[in-house]
Amino acid sequence: MPTTEPNTKKVERVAELKERIDRSDALLLTEYRGLTVTEITELRRSLAEGGTKFAVVKNTLMRRAVNDAGVAELEPMLEGPSAVAFVEGDPVAAAKSVVDAAKKFPTLVLKGGFMDGKLLSAADAKALASLESREVMLSKIAGLMKSEMSKAAAMFVGAQSKFLGVLEAYKDKLPAEDVAEAPAPADDAPAAEASTEDASGAEEAPTEDAEAPAAEAADEPDQASDDTAEAEASGSEEEE
Repeated sequence: MPTTEPNTKKVERVAELKERIDRSDALLLTEYRGLTVTEITELRRSLAEGGTKFAVVKNTLMRRAVNDAGVAELEPMLEGPSAVAFVEGDPVAAAKSVVDAAKKFPTLVLKGGFMDGKLLSAADAKALASLESREVMLSKIAGLMKSEMSKAAAMFVGAQSKFLGVLEAYKDKLPAEDVAEAPAPADDAPAAEASTEDASGAEEAPTEDAEAPAAEAADEPDQASDDTAEAEASGSEEEE
């Protein structure tokens, strides 16, 4: 009696496809009708250089896998001989490789894809190939950031230089103000000196006045002695 349950190999294949979908940054679906094994191998190798795995899939198994992975939007694209590019890296570079291969092998058709939670039509997938690669974009962003950082650094240096200039001007101004205020105390010096001289004169004057009476007092005893001598002399003469 035939069993309706899928065999083990199909289950494993669906699980493998789902795991690849989960790991991928983007999916690109193609129809490879008319391609030879050699041409598919060449395409697989060119995509592998950018971190993309190109695999021929059975539509029935891939439908189960996209449903299990939550990207059922891709199911309508799984018609005809299908091959999927599981992009683990730069989606732009992978799209470029598929488009270039389609130019080389006209029977290869890019049907669409899925990236960042959005379904890509065939036109969207081809437009993706016309964008700049991640490396180029990162290089431009890095250059832009470097330029902005250089501008910011220049502005900072300019502001710092301006501040230092203002500070130096302020420092040069401070001594001038101090010099202008310095003569004020000098105006009071003559008054102070005059006061000192007056004080000195006042102290010296009493000294001279004090010396004069002292001298007169010193002269008075001498005069008294002379008068006593004269009196004694007169007495002596009278006795005789």
